[in-house]
Amino acid sequence: MITIEGIDSKMIANNLMSAEPVHPGEMIKDEIEFRGLTQKQLAVEMGMSPSLLNEILNGRRRVSTEYALLFEAVLGIDANVWIRMQADYDMQVAKSDKSFMERLANIRKVAAVL
Repeated sequence: MITIEGIDSKMIANNLMSAEPVHPGEMIKDEIEFRGLTQKQLAVEMGMSPSLLNEILNGRRRVSTEYALLFEAVLGIDANVWIRMQADYDMQVAKSDKSFMERLANIRKVAAVL
């Protein structure tokens, strides 16, 4: 988190979270469209089924380490980019789950007493 003296940290753009989490598959989909590739072409290059690739691109499946390495090989974009995006996406989804956040708050209260 970035802090600047005299400025509320919630007002610094780099500290803001988007209203909707962006799955890395959406970014990969944009990249392959920009390059003029089809999902089928990419799936063949990566050695995976087109339906599996489609699940990733549409956010129904996570970008695992293995998939990130495959995307790196075929697109030339470092696998760490996709891994970090997936972790950020997962974190934002978890933080938007009210019941989970209430559970965390209760655990923190108990832990503070211990």
